Amino acid sequence: MIEAGRVAVNGKTIDSPALNVTAKDKIIVDGKPVSEPEPSRLWLYHKPAGLVTTTRDEKGRDTIFDKLPEDMPRVMSVGRLDLNSEGLLLLTNDGAIKRKLELPATGWLRKYRVRVNGRPKDEDFEPLRKGLVIEGERFQPMTVTLDRQQGANAWLTIGLREGKNREIRRAMEDIGFNVNRLLRVSYGPFQLGNLKPGEVEEIRRRVIRDQLGLDSDTKPEAAPKRPTRPQRKRPPIGKNPRK
Repeated sequence: MIEAGRVAVNGKTIDSPALNVTAKDKIIVDGKPVSEPEPSRLWLYHKPAGLVTTTRDEKGRDTIFDKLPEDMPRVMSVGRLDLNSEGLLLLTNDGAIKRKLELPATGWLRKYRVRVNGRPKDEDFEPLRKGLVIEGERFQPMTVTLDRQQGANAWLTIGLREGKNREIRRAMEDIGFNVNRLLRVSYGPFQLGNLKPGEVEEIRRRVIRDQLGLDSDTKPEAAPKRPTRPQRKRPPIGKNPRK
């Protein structure tokens, strides 16, 4: 855009991005002033199974962004949940918040309710608690609790502090169990709670400020919005898996 001569600072067209600017400088793009940055915002979203967490999919599958309510602004996802996974996904309009929440150094615990096929014993999960190496990739230790047996399946609660691709599914396969349902219930201090599949709920700015250590000189927060449901005109995603 700069090379094409579309950007001007203080009335002068610039030809290099190597230019420091402050809030007092007037930046024009295509003849229009650049607007002030929007306040940082964060949402809880209950991702249903069957959606991909990308802005577009080369296979033409539905994405989470296709199914968000129409009144949502442009947002980015914090990390991902794979196609068949469901549960809590954080959304934000602020790239800095996204990066901060995704940093390994943040180390926030992510908790999942996981259903596996079979009749495992508690000691079967010791390799996960100690940390695995799968195809040369090291997985950090996980917390694993065997909750209950339900017919041919067992329910587990798993906690981890990483976000590697299909981490839980791959770890379970490595010790001989197949995951047939995976639901994220928390991401650090943020909880899925009673949010229903497809619903979105904005987090109060005070909570964002307290949890993320953002500057306190922000605009007063508005009243919290009720959970937003997906558009009615959209076709149903499908029946929810049985609990």
